[in-house]
Amino acid sequence: MKLEKLREVLEQKQIVIYFGAVIVAALVAMSVSGTTAVESAINPALAFMLFVTFLQVPLAELGQALKHVRFLATLLLANFVIIPILVFALVEFFLEDQMLCFGVMLVLLAPCIDYVVTFAHLGRADARLLLASTPVLLIAQMLILPLYLSLMLGEDVASYIQAGPFMHAFVWLIAVPLLMAGALQFFAKRSNSGRHLSDILGLTPVPATALVLFIVILAVLPQLGPAIDAVWKVLPIYIAYAILAPIIGWWVARQAKLDSPSSRSVAFSSATRNSLVVLPLALAVPGAIPVLPAIIVAQTLVELISELLYVRVIAKWGK
Repeated sequence: MKLEKLREVLEQKQIVIYFGAVIVAALVAMSVSGTTAVESAINPALAFMLFVTFLQVPLAELGQALKHVRFLATLLLANFVIIPILVFALVEFFLEDQMLCFGVMLVLLAPCIDYVVTFAHLGRADARLLLASTPVLLIAQMLILPLYLSLMLGEDVASYIQAGPFMHAFVWLIAVPLLMAGALQFFAKRSNSGRHLSDILGLTPVPATALVLFIVILAVLPQLGPAIDAVWKVLPIYIAYAILAPIIGWWVARQAKLDSPSSRSVAFSSATRNSLVVLPLALAVPGAIPVLPAIIVAQTLVELISELLYVRVIAKWGK
């Protein structure tokens, strides 16, 4: 019970924790030389974060999500048909640089599978239904994301995704943590020790995410000079997306005649992206640092600020 209470506190305070990690990291990076050396710690921290994140995704309950056909179809329609149209339009309007296009699309085309559930719950959405759907969202984005990137960037995408580093990042930072999480979930259902270990690790997603943000800021901030212009160029896209995406998600859900809590879930899912999950894929791109990490973390910060508004505004929709 104490573990559950602590986990609840961590989840409720996660925005404060994340911004605290970013501010402390920025202060350290500006006052201590040589913090770029922590760059080698990014991948191990990401691997652990993704493992404990995937551990919270009910992989064994994939079948449960498939029972809610209308909700799942609406969720997939919003995230993989309507939202990509919005992203393509924003990128086409605001950006010309192909590297920036790649980074923005990489993050905005991938729906969140972790903290969106917490924010959805705080915003009076059907968080349990959204949680049950997260395995489908994860599988769908891993399959569809390369197709959308190729469709939008054409042959240029090949220069950003080199098979070797990209596959290495996917295998060790996404596939292996996902398989380990699935194995521990299986073990936890059959063993008290496995369940206890799973409960303890259930406390770590928020601290692990804060640690990743801390390390990324330490590594990237001293190199940020060439990336400042890039961040300013993508900020209008992120702000426009943060405003339009939840409205679009809500509209799609209401057209599908979902009830208000389910519609709020689609709105939250449409607005919340998988930035830190796709970060290892961005880091596998040759010459990615500092531009790609900078614009991905920028999206995370805009999103976290937006979530503070969502949990108040979206909660009132459909009253």
